[in-house]
Amino acid sequence: MSSTSRTLSSTPHTTPNSAFSCAWCGRTVSADADHSARRRHCPSCLQVPHLLDPVDGGPSDCRGRMSPIAVAVPRTGGWVVIHRCVRCDELTSSPTRADDNHLVLMRLAVRPLAQPPFPLEAFGDL
Repeated sequence: MSSTSRTLSSTPHTTPNSAFSCAWCGRTVSADADHSARRRHCPSCLQVPHLLDPVDGGPSDCRGRMSPIAVAVPRTGGWVVIHRCVRCDELTSSPTRADDNHLVLMRLAVRPLAQPPFPLEAFGDL
């Protein structure tokens, strides 16, 4: 199914057992993650609804869908998924979890190497 034929919901569907339905892939996900942390992104597609404003710390008025654009590895260890809102372009991050889709994470990690901003032939001259 192409991404243009998907119908997207701007708000997550919550259920009483602290689970949410991913607005992108439709998977029902438990919001309770390992180590008593709350899960913010879908472990299958890594999408997250734009519900929180990282600057103010309160709810966001945008309600857009935040797509994963990169991974970062802070000095403290572990991976962090960087998301950008498709509606307002705001950036946020959320830590990865053990059950996150490893293929999607690796695709994000190798994207700069697979699609460099300059021709790799430039290294041959060094």
